[in-house]
Amino acid sequence: MLKIYGVYRSRATRPLWLVEEIGLPFEHVPIMQAYRLDDPMADGAPVNTLSAEFLAVNPMGSIPSMDDDGFVLHESLAICLYLARKYGGDLGPKDIAEEALMVQWSLFAATSVETPALKIQSTKADTAEGEAEIGVAARLLKRPCDVLEKHLTTTHYMVGDRFTAADINVAEILRYARGHDALFDSRPALKAWYETCTSRPAYRAMWAKRNAEPA
Repeated sequence: MLKIYGVYRSRATRPLWLVEEIGLPFEHVPIMQAYRLDDPMADGAPVNTLSAEFLAVNPMGSIPSMDDDGFVLHESLAICLYLARKYGGDLGPKDIAEEALMVQWSLFAATSVETPALKIQSTKADTAEGEAEIGVAARLLKRPCDVLEKHLTTTHYMVGDRFTAADINVAEILRYARGHDALFDSRPALKAWYETCTSRPAYRAMWAKRNAEPA
């Protein structure tokens, strides 16, 4: 059986959303980030990213990881693309061109969106310094968000004019910046696409499980 390692409060949300979409049976192995624990190596500590049993699965100690009947894969974006291609039907690519486009948009989000988006999520806006940092991050997101807006004015989804794993990968990265309304309010196609993706029943089911985990 498929195993997915990683808590919901991590990048594991990406493949965990995907398996909700597919209705794919899997075993969830909730590996916690070591930095969230006072002493991750203490006796009785939850299994975490520094635990020997998880390092045997992923020597980098990062989550998520996946074991599909002996095939082990790391990195959330790669896991999503693999699962969609193998099990996802229309969530996966129909041909090699669609597969390339799914990889393109996933890597675009990882390289052009994720770092400044995470800065927006992690920075408190209750000080002048915090507001300035968020402003810098928002400016860095202007061009990639403009690219997404232009693309989404011509199609409903990232690839093939249907919901696919590419939408999961991009939406889950863009989510980090969702608290900065101006990025979305000035881009109606991007905002509508994001709201469509995150209103899906599978996303809501995944998010409910995330909220049920300890913060």
